[in-house]
Amino acid sequence: MNGKMTAAVLYGKEDLKIEKVPIPRVEKGEVLVKVQVALTCGTDLKVFQRGYHARMIVPPALFGHELAGVVEEVGEGVVSFKKGQRVVALNSAPCQMCFYCSKHQENLCEDLLFNNGAYAEYIRVPRRIVEANMLVIPPNVSFEDAAMTEPLACVLRGLHETGVEIGDTVTIIGGGPIGLMFIQVARAIGCNVIAVVKRDEQVAAAKHMGAHEIVQTTKQQNVVEAVRALTPQKRGCDVVIEAVGRPEAWEWAIDMVRKGGTVNFFGGCASGSKVQLDTNRLHYSEITLKATFHHTPETVRRAFGLIAAKKIRPTDYITGEAPLSSLQKVLRAMLNRGGAIKTAIIPGH
Repeated sequence: MNGKMTAAVLYGKEDLKIEKVPIPRVEKGEVLVKVQVALTCGTDLKVFQRGYHARMIVPPALFGHELAGVVEEVGEGVVSFKKGQRVVALNSAPCQMCFYCSKHQENLCEDLLFNNGAYAEYIRVPRRIVEANMLVIPPNVSFEDAAMTEPLACVLRGLHETGVEIGDTVTIIGGGPIGLMFIQVARAIGCNVIAVVKRDEQVAAAKHMGAHEIVQTTKQQNVVEAVRALTPQKRGCDVVIEAVGRPEAWEWAIDMVRKGGTVNFFGGCASGSKVQLDTNRLHYSEITLKATFHHTPETVRRAFGLIAAKKIRPTDYITGEAPLSSLQKVLRAMLNRGGAIKTAIIPGH
């Protein structure tokens, strides 16, 4: 396919232009997808704000990574997909050959291949993603729902790696899309969920997703004490998941967990951030500290299965839609803490 397409190009900090660029040419094993929907997310917001992503993107670059669409063209040798199929293409794929892949830690792959460019009319899906992390969408699943596979896969992996059990008291710090998804999934698996959020609209969203208790940081002098007061004998939570990416919240998480409990630092802080740890408390209270990053092909399929079976309600997270031409305005509104959780960006409008 020749010709031009409309796409968002990131040039630097909060510098985004909607431009005409060449439609990508597909090589052997690759697939060209006509994007039907691309979802905004916290990572894209950070990339927009900072102007880059250490692992994923160096400007000027096409931008965006949560998408679903229709196969427009298949490269030579592609047999699993054909023109016209509805697909979700993930934003990365591991090499399957390195040390980390051999240890079932594909998210830490030494050659993890990322793909950006969802905020565009078309996106080229590299061969490795076509082979490992592209899935056909069933007829009863919408493009918007399918595009939620990537963030849900990260959340499922986070809960699994944290060792959350039925009946645990789990505190989730953060009321963004990822925090809300942790609330919904933790509630669904039988946990007692405490949400720590900042803004009034996040309180409402956390309630809607099933949080049993809510602590609003702007209404509390001591957030840690407020959370511990909601636990039996004020002993603290079994599990705390930090889904904001701020050093202060990382420190809160350690102070909120009970003796023998587990903290998951899920939110990525800005490069160069440091936190202080109370070594006595960590040692004598046997606290487990974990961090989980990204997803694996296995959790991608698990997430996709939950969405296809209607066990998760992705549409709860999509609070609006906008044309590609409005992307910069949408991202700026998110920076200014508008009420939107996720916006579905519709190319071609």
